[in-house]
Amino acid sequence: MTEERKFRSGFIAIIGRPNVGKSTLLNFLLGEKIAIISDKPQTTRNRILGIVNRPAAQMVFIDTPGIHKPMHRMNEHMVNTALATYNEVDVILMLVEAMEPPGAGDRFIIETLSKVKTPVFLLINKADLVKKESLLPLIQTYSALCRFEEIIPLSALRGDVGNLIDAIIKRLPEGPQYFPEDQLTDQPERFIVSELIREKIFTLTKDEIPYSTAVVIEDMKEEPELTRVDAVIYVERESQKGILIGKNGAMLKRIGTLARQDAEKLLGAKIFLQLWVKVKKDWREDERMLKELGIVGEGK
Repeated sequence: MTEERKFRSGFIAIIGRPNVGKSTLLNFLLGEKIAIISDKPQTTRNRILGIVNRPAAQMVFIDTPGIHKPMHRMNEHMVNTALATYNEVDVILMLVEAMEPPGAGDRFIIETLSKVKTPVFLLINKADLVKKESLLPLIQTYSALCRFEEIIPLSALRGDVGNLIDAIIKRLPEGPQYFPEDQLTDQPERFIVSELIREKIFTLTKDEIPYSTAVVIEDMKEEPELTRVDAVIYVERESQKGILIGKNGAMLKRIGTLARQDAEKLLGAKIFLQLWVKVKKDWREDERMLKELGIVGEGK
């Protein structure tokens, strides 16, 4: 068999500070929206796996929570999830922004990569927002901090990723097809729907509200004409519950309508979505709740 026809497969981690475009990049590579998008940091809480197929390769991308200084037990688990990914993958993609030099967060991530033998690519996102001549000094600065296998300027939002896919495939080992060709993610439909609800909360509310909410799908039942979904949004205080419900239930209705529309597109089915809001004080410090949400594994 010739080199070109050997099947390659492997796992690729997408890492970086919160809110640098990791989920946007994953969604573009998949051609579908499975990771939630927000202009607020720390949107991704769980490790989300997305599968991209090419004729002679299968790439399994892992969108990790943004690496940041943890403020709650939940955040500690998020950061540990991201860091643990380093040794489980074949390629690491570190995403940074083109508009600013490496900050303390970028330098901390580079420090964590110092003992990693896995090939690391530097992806300079939002390269379309700066002049080309400003990219070279930025590349030189990052090159002095770490030995990157590849440095690729790109725009995840515009879908301009240059030679990224080809460069990844070259670094993957020969291997099997881990997932069926038509499978997009390893996450169950319940998780995807809960994330879409959470995304609308991030989009429509402000201040501490998005960070103080958790979404649990209590029931998801397929019926002949539609899929019924019952979901609970947990908050930490009564005042947050009032804001989420809104005047005459207007905010909750808007969240539900937008989440339902996205879920119907992704799942290809008519959905009846019912939302409730409940108060669970300090849930971000509650190990049992974090396990239920999948933020921390059962054995941790």
